[in-house]
Amino acid sequence: MKELLKELVRANTTAQSGELGAARIISDHFSRFGIESRIETWDENRGNVVARTNSSSPGAALLFACHLDVVGPGEGEWRYPPFSGHESDGRIHGRGSTDMKGGMAAIAGAICEVVASGVKLNGDIIFAALAGEETDSCGAKRFVRDHGQMSPLRGVVIPEPTDFEIVTAHRGMLWLDVTTRGTAAHGSTPELGINAISSMRAFLDELATYEIPFEPHKLLGRCSVSVNTISGGKTLNVVPDRCTVGIDIRTLPGQSHSGIIVGFQRILDRLKSADARFDAAVSTIREVGPLETDSGSAFVRDFCEAVGIQGTKAVGFTTDGPHLAALGAPVVIFGPGKPDICHKRDEYIEIADLKKAAEYYKKVIFRLLS
Repeated sequence: MKELLKELVRANTTAQSGELGAARIISDHFSRFGIESRIETWDENRGNVVARTNSSSPGAALLFACHLDVVGPGEGEWRYPPFSGHESDGRIHGRGSTDMKGGMAAIAGAICEVVASGVKLNGDIIFAALAGEETDSCGAKRFVRDHGQMSPLRGVVIPEPTDFEIVTAHRGMLWLDVTTRGTAAHGSTPELGINAISSMRAFLDELATYEIPFEPHKLLGRCSVSVNTISGGKTLNVVPDRCTVGIDIRTLPGQSHSGIIVGFQRILDRLKSADARFDAAVSTIREVGPLETDSGSAFVRDFCEAVGIQGTKAVGFTTDGPHLAALGAPVVIFGPGKPDICHKRDEYIEIADLKKAAEYYKKVIFRLLS
């Protein structure tokens, strides 16, 4: 299992490199245990891999859904190379070791051990490792589209790093670009142009005091807004005619994404009314709805009993869960690794947690499919 994780970390699966290499590693691993899998590819280096065990009973299947991609290593220097899969001090180091190749390796290991044991299950195990969760959820969308008519599902388990807490709710995500447009001019005569960066400053001043209407959620708390990227201007001697900011909004159940966009458009309209030279537009880059699984459902109760952990929680980060919930089954997020290590330099996972996770996942399989 730890050797599988090392291979997966070495298969650099950033957005630039694609997921196909890791999909092949997973497929080869399952084939050694006689488990059939299928790789779906597109755009040369993108890929999903889906494996399925075939039980002799007609019970509902259990889906384990992972993501193959990782964020980039960033610009800082790592203690060990980010795609080395280095092992030391009881840990596997590298980008994706926690988010979420560790959980993926643990599930693959658990499934292979269950199959090797020869235990008869009342329902199939489906394993899906999907592309693009960190960017646009393209893999999850393809999977749901292609498998929407699959046999009934008992539930969905996503092995994101939760440090073995059971998560049944998280906020949604709405990424917006706001672009201001101006008129270029020579830097020595700025009065002849319209500076798009100055226009953006006017918008950001308005945004600083703007609050999106919402009702606080009992588990998820408040909606959040964060301006996380900005670009504008090409050279110092030209008045910039374009400036764009990227805004990360985390949303709550019941909030309307379209309503949020309307609110932003009203800000732009007010600025236009105050200054006819102001010109701006808002566009959607990505959106994922919130997740809220009924913690009192039979699936969640059985899951809690299987792992011996009572109580569920909500988190602020977003997963492919809302896309997969469209399959009509309850979704639980549960995996090894500490969430606060995700997306940071010197990412790692404890080998002991890999083994612990595999044991938990075997208990879940036996509880729900026996």
